[in-house]
Amino acid sequence: MYTKLIRLLMYLVNIRPNFLFTINTLSQFMVGPKRVHLEAARHILRYVLGTVEYGLKYTLEDDIRLNGFTDADWVGNSVDRKGTLEYSFSVGSGMIYWCNKKHNSLALSLAEAKYMSTYIITCKVIWLRKLHVSFFRKWMEVTSIFYDNQSCIKISKNIVFHDQSKYINDICHFIRDCVQCGAVRLWYVSTGNKVADILIKSLGKAMFI
Repeated sequence: MYTKLIRLLMYLVNIRPNFLFTINTLSQFMVGPKRVHLEAARHILRYVLGTVEYGLKYTLEDDIRLNGFTDADWVGNSVDRKGTLEYSFSVGSGMIYWCNKKHNSLALSLAEAKYMSTYIITCKVIWLRKLHVSFFRKWMEVTSIFYDNQSCIKISKNIVFHDQSKYINDICHFIRDCVQCGAVRLWYVSTGNKVADILIKSLGKAMFI
């Protein structure tokens, strides 16, 4: 029953980005789930049934720029010590894509974990920009990526800054090249104003709404 319920909710996150983090957490207990996990899954289902009128709103407007939002934690999982990264994209008035997943490898620091997430979302940006051009045959403005880590933004502007993070040298150069060619631009956003938070951690009721 638990497995079937989680699979149903995992399908729903494709159209409802506001409980992706919780579903990803519960999906890690597919083998040998406890009663607390089943109750949590039922709670989410009740939330879905009570908010069926919620959805993404897309409006016709001139501003159809692609924007990205990303965040990452470090050693987020107490078992394998791997962190979690998330990213989402909006075009115009609404979100078009969102993802929450574990890092493939263990990050040695919070800075590395966050820079790895920036690298991944930058790769996604390049792919989405190529897709946009192939569909619409139209030049695309620079894509803004909003982030809360100022060191990553400084590294993207000045490669000399990363003397203490040479183990991510290739990632630094790749992101910097994307910034210099005008494909992406990294912007700082304060921790309290991050759109990405809803995909990577539990939020208080006021922030969640």
